[in-house]
Amino acid sequence: MSTTPVEDAIRAKITRALQPSTLEIYNDSNMHAHHKAMQGSLSKETHFRLFITSEAFKSKMQPARHRMVYALLKEELERVGGIHALQLRTRTPEEEDKQEAREKEVPGTPVGEVENI
Repeated sequence: MSTTPVEDAIRAKITRALQPSTLEIYNDSNMHAHHKAMQGSLSKETHFRLFITSEAFKSKMQPARHRMVYALLKEELERVGGIHALQLRTRTPEEEDKQEAREKEVPGTPVGEVENI
């Protein structure tokens, strides 16, 4: 049995439905375990950051992209002890390429910090 069943489900569902060229999953649950809302929760998989690059996002605005991901993870979001917080960065491959080019123009800038240049 996996020690990260929620993360495994996230990876499987997003990979199957969106066929991402990039999928980064960060489990930030340990940083939020002390929050009042998490008291009594036995789950170690409640807070996630997902970076997803997929052609499936082409011609869709951010809210529509996020709704796509929420729909895929509906079960994990609704389950008691499931996902409590989900932070998303959704891009197309073209947007990812543009972002990488911007970051090269501004050396030393961490990934994602040049969003609004």
